[in-house]
Amino acid sequence: MTASTFRIGGELDVGRLGFGAMRLPTEPGPAREGSLAVARRAVELGVTLIDTAYLYGWGANEELLAEALHPYPEGLLITTKVGLTRSESDPGWRFDGRPAILRDQVERALLRLRVERIELLQLHRIDPETPLAEQLGALRELQDEGKIGHIGLSEVTVDRLEQARAIVDVASVQNRYNLLDRAHDPVLAACEAAGIAFLPWHPVAMGEAGTNAEIAAVAAESDATPSQIALAWLLDRSPVVVPIPGTASMRHLEENVAAARIRLDPAQRARLDRLADPATGADREAATR
Repeated sequence: MTASTFRIGGELDVGRLGFGAMRLPTEPGPAREGSLAVARRAVELGVTLIDTAYLYGWGANEELLAEALHPYPEGLLITTKVGLTRSESDPGWRFDGRPAILRDQVERALLRLRVERIELLQLHRIDPETPLAEQLGALRELQDEGKIGHIGLSEVTVDRLEQARAIVDVASVQNRYNLLDRAHDPVLAACEAAGIAFLPWHPVAMGEAGTNAEIAAVAAESDATPSQIALAWLLDRSPVVVPIPGTASMRHLEENVAAARIRLDPAQRARLDRLADPATGADREAATR
């Protein structure tokens, strides 16, 4: 039977279906009010992990979550990410893992989230221009000061994960991964072997899941939506997987949370497993090293 919880870093118990706050509008007005309502509803529905980042509105998303949920209920984990700064060029951000920048971003996140400690702080991207030991060393210093509980990474290869683990304890990895995009299968395998939480972003493959005939067929058999099947497959894929689907829609939020109750039978799982070539993930992983 699929486990319903996972203990991140051996300490932080969370439900295995989280919520990604990236899509929540933060501008004043009705859309923001809707965002506040969606965040609160996520917690009402039992979500215990909410993912945000400095990049999401350059801190505005963190402020939104604090407005919606502070004082935070016991057991709620809000994780944020640092390591990117604004840029005038496309895509509007750039890597910046210099220790002073990381420290400043963490200090500001503490203020925006209205907490004294960020229980799970993730490095949004590894800065290729700053030595990895300096980036992780800065986060380890903040950890030693009690401002960070656990350290996570985002968009890393197996090699980078191994290098990072030689410097700090890595509690989580957040990579793009879903039923139709399994490029990071090797990273997931490494996380499973080490007991590291794997938080797939883009977990439902957006509109692709709805146009795939096999996913649609399994959805019809299960009285579910294609998005729910994509999430159910992820939950069944590995006990370390904690998907973080994001939405600004109350209906989609409730639909996503309900996916945790879906159970795929062995035949359905086999059909879905065949949708991606197992070799593809390994080939693409090797190409990014």
